[in-house]
Amino acid sequence: MARYDLSEMEWRLIEPLLPNKPRGVPRVDDRRVLNGIFYVLRTGSPWRDLPGRYGPHTTVYNRFNRWAKAGVWVRVFEALAAGAPASMHLIDSSIVRAHQHAAGGKKGGADHAIGRSRGGLSTKINALVDQDGLPLRVTLSPGQASDKAAVEALIDGLPPAAALVADRGYDARAIIDLVRSRGGCAHIPTQRDRKVQRSIDPAIYRRRNAVERYFCKLKHFRRIATRFDKLARNFLAAVLLASTRIRLRTYESTT
Repeated sequence: MARYDLSEMEWRLIEPLLPNKPRGVPRVDDRRVLNGIFYVLRTGSPWRDLPGRYGPHTTVYNRFNRWAKAGVWVRVFEALAAGAPASMHLIDSSIVRAHQHAAGGKKGGADHAIGRSRGGLSTKINALVDQDGLPLRVTLSPGQASDKAAVEALIDGLPPAAALVADRGYDARAIIDLVRSRGGCAHIPTQRDRKVQRSIDPAIYRRRNAVERYFCKLKHFRRIATRFDKLARNFLAAVLLASTRIRLRTYESTT
């Protein structure tokens, strides 16, 4: 088995979540195609440079693109994340540079979550993870966007957690009230220039490194560490697939 290929256990978990095709011409082997997609995500290789053992690169790319458009990768991610413990949620964001090939969209076109921050053209990955550092929700925004603007989308629809932990970049009365209205407690340090400082539990706040470790693992996938996809839909699909692989490998290592 090649270095980046799915193990037997990983494949057993992900295979039932893929679309069925009961009639018509059978699809090219799903496992081989998925292995090709993960090879590109991990190495950052252009699709056309995909090794021959994964089949034609057009087949692998077209499957990735078509299923991204159909929402398949989102559903796979959400299915594997369902049932995760909800005692603690941790939120953070990370900026990735957008390659020039990703930034060539037409002016006035759809918003593809590429903006201009201090480091140039970039995209911000906003993530919410559980207490084990495994992702539950991921969204994209332009690099210059405020972290606070992503919070509602990150927690919407998830089972409320007893504690939500984030750094002081998320300090806002609206966020504190939103978490409280869901029955939780926000452990977010107060901005240093505030006259009234809010106290937080240091032991709980130290758990925030779980989300930082998630981003570290995520950026081992070179096609995530630098954005090459023009479409936000496809880049989000790549992030969710990489996040799915992180969850699968964690499950495999603990069983």
